Amino acid sequence: MHARSRNYVSESEVCKLESVPLDFGDYHPLKPITVTESKTKKMNRKGSTSSTSSSSSSSMLDPLSSVLDGTDPLSLFAAAADPVTTTATMDSTRKKRDKDDSPAVGSDFEPWSSKRGEILARYTTTEKLSIVSGRKAATTGSAVSEKVRTRLEELDDLEEGSQKELLNLTQQDYMNRIEELNQSLKDAWSSDQKVKALKIVIQCSKLLSDTTVIQFYPSKFVLITDILDTFGKLVYERIQSMCVDNRVSLPDNFSPECVNDTAKETCLNWFFKIASIRELIPRFYVEAAILKCNKFLSKTGISECLPRLTSMIRGIGDPLVAVYARAYLCRVGMEVAPQLKESLNKNFFDFLLTFKQIHGDTVQNQLIVQCVEIPLYLTLYSPAIDWILQCIAYRAPEILLTEMMERCKKLGNNALLLNSVMSAFRAEFIAARSMDFIGMIKECDESGFPKHLLFRSLGLNLALADPPENDCLQILNEAWKVITKLKNPQDYINCAEVWVEYTCRHFTKREVNTVLADVIKHMTPDRAFEDAYPQLQSIIQKVITYIYDFSLLFSVEKFLPFLDMFQKESVRVEVCKCIMESFINALTLEDEKRMLAALINGFIKMVSFGRDFEQQLSFYVEARSTFCNLEPVLVQLIHSVNQLAMETRKVMKGNHSRKTAAFVRACVAFCFITIPSLSSIFTRLNLYLHSGQVALANQCLSQADAFFKAAVSLVPEVPKMISVDGKMRPSDAFLLEFLCNFFSTLLVVPDHPEQGVLFLVRGLLNVIQDYTWEDNSDDKIRIYTNVLHLLSAMTQEAYIYHVDKVDSNDTLYGGDSKFLAEINKLCETVIAQILDHLKTLGKEETLKRQSQLALYFFNTILAHGDLRNNKLNQLSVNLWNLAQKHGFADTKTMVKTLEYIKRRSNQPEMSHFTDLALRLPLQSRT
Repeated sequence: MHARSRNYVSESEVCKLESVPLDFGDYHPLKPITVTESKTKKMNRKGSTSSTSSSSSSSMLDPLSSVLDGTDPLSLFAAAADPVTTTATMDSTRKKRDKDDSPAVGSDFEPWSSKRGEILARYTTTEKLSIVSGRKAATTGSAVSEKVRTRLEELDDLEEGSQKELLNLTQQDYMNRIEELNQSLKDAWSSDQKVKALKIVIQCSKLLSDTTVIQFYPSKFVLITDILDTFGKLVYERIQSMCVDNRVSLPDNFSPECVNDTAKETCLNWFFKIASIRELIPRFYVEAAILKCNKFLSKTGISECLPRLTSMIRGIGDPLVAVYARAYLCRVGMEVAPQLKESLNKNFFDFLLTFKQIHGDTVQNQLIVQCVEIPLYLTLYSPAIDWILQCIAYRAPEILLTEMMERCKKLGNNALLLNSVMSAFRAEFIAARSMDFIGMIKECDESGFPKHLLFRSLGLNLALADPPENDCLQILNEAWKVITKLKNPQDYINCAEVWVEYTCRHFTKREVNTVLADVIKHMTPDRAFEDAYPQLQSIIQKVITYIYDFSLLFSVEKFLPFLDMFQKESVRVEVCKCIMESFINALTLEDEKRMLAALINGFIKMVSFGRDFEQQLSFYVEARSTFCNLEPVLVQLIHSVNQLAMETRKVMKGNHSRKTAAFVRACVAFCFITIPSLSSIFTRLNLYLHSGQVALANQCLSQADAFFKAAVSLVPEVPKMISVDGKMRPSDAFLLEFLCNFFSTLLVVPDHPEQGVLFLVRGLLNVIQDYTWEDNSDDKIRIYTNVLHLLSAMTQEAYIYHVDKVDSNDTLYGGDSKFLAEINKLCETVIAQILDHLKTLGKEETLKRQSQLALYFFNTILAHGDLRNNKLNQLSVNLWNLAQKHGFADTKTMVKTLEYIKRRSNQPEMSHFTDLALRLPLQSRT
């Protein structure tokens, strides 16, 4: 091989980054640049007022000056001011902002986007709808200036002069038209028709005052507010883009002082335009949509606007329209200022004060005209109230729930409000007050909002949190008394589905059997079960989830009669499949073993006898005999015993006494006799290697040899395919990884005095030679190449690493010529094997593999060989040419390799690389 002599210390020094001495008195990375000249020029922007920009020049040009305007990043937005004053001012502003602003809502807050789909699916209609479209208004014929006339025409066009009604639209036509308006808004904005965009938004907002098809109103709200959200985002991004200064945009937590005058003027212009809208509802919605833009104007802009917008809603007469306006204000409020909970609370309390409007003559007359019953009408409020309460209850203290319950009582325990409270607050809070809520539910008026929906909401909370243990039975009795009296099968099954889980969680099979019997009783007449398969499937899933003992499950008398209700073939198959999967999982021995082993391993890792290491080892020995059939436990015990041996070494600082030496040998013996009992071959291989390393670290040399010999003898048993995560995979890659780790360890393992030179390396090479490799695999040759790395490292006078208090072969042989001759013989044998394999790859279908291996072998010689040797030098040239011979070499890689060789030639004792570079031609693929 003629390995290159290595000086690892000097090589390490060469690889280090160059250190440059700095005089910190004169240098600081944020030190301001001295500005010697400043010029200001006017810049006119179409559609906006003039703005100013500064350009600076310095005698010493800094590469960041064009971006930072001649200042450090902390002074970016106040380049003209004194650096010291600016920094102090901005630091004060930041501290105040950090004190005022709380973090945005977290991932535990359910966003509006997750609710919109459910609302659109639930609130539908078959009635015809109408929508307002745009039309050019008549030109005003007054003798005013052209600019004023144009502005008046625009404002008139935004109001009643532009209204044209499309009648008799189906729900789908209506939704398509809204989507067209949304797209028109984006198109108008992108074509710089900002007035047209505002016109579209105003028209859409006006639709929210229309309740002629009242049952569709929640879905209409979702569709229209999507457009409002789009508009708000476009306006905000437009103003934000105007704040870009020298290609640097505003940071997330900017202050109004950072906003230039042009952006502020544009922002004010939007608010003035919106203030000119005459109708209350569009004026409210459009301003709420751009609420976030107040950040550009003042620090307190949002906190001042929220109460005013809240008060504006008081002018909306229709209670349904008003509550959705409040919901939208909560939406934008939670997005831009979640810390301003007082405004959210005020918003909701205003709603409570006007809640009696629901039962007023105006609403009642409207419902009569539309033939809508009061229970259906009340459900229209749920999405809005639920959202408002979710915003209020988010991370709120438990005392707020108490306050809400008191307000519900004052309103006569209104069922709609009570239902929303149970939906909004944390399940733990609701469950703890279950009996209080049941008492309030009992006192609710049945006519407006059905009690069974309240019990369903309570049940959903109890599925997530446990009530006081003493109340469990009474809660079930009170709820089931109401549920079992329901006449409508759909109402019944919707409630029963929820409360089955509560029954399974807290009671025995007797109570579960009673509930199943009641479900059968209600759902069998008139084959009502045919319309409730999803709910019935959910019940089955809950039962088999909580009663996982199948002998107990099938002893539930009504379980099989319950299954008889699944008479539709496809549904029945699904249910049976679900039961069988659960049954198989419950009885899978391997899964059960895995779960038990994980629990036992957790226990084993927690047991500690402190410094009484012998007692600790005795515990591990006893655990091994107790859990001998659980392989994961045995693996953990081996790791624990190895750790125990290393802790002993640490306590003795590597200098074992007779007693501790005997103890670590006992630890090593424990591992040696335990590893063969494991079934996974790679687990055994890795544990042999790991345990051998531990033995070596504790100067147990003969024991370490025994581990390494065992690993060598085990390699031939490695199968071609192994199971990985339940799938069969080729084992070659795993074996290659193990052997590379093994070679790294063998470098520091000293030869046994009675076994001959490099006896472990020779044994491993014989095993690799005899192992049956796949025909299309080059792993054997890649392993041989890695062996050359090992042999090269073994020829060095001082190895790159050692094990403390263990003399490796560099110390034992001291560079003896016979030892080096043995290594060279091994190298020649290995190289011959590699070259023979390269010859076999000369067929057309394997030329690409030949090219890759040739370059891989060339790089090995380049890194580890002494290329002053003529034979080795010529071999490297031949490999270089072979890699390029058939056009499969990567040109970029070859170029970079050649550049590396040329750089190396400039280093001490590497001048021969100059001649080598001249002998390595670069060939084109053609």
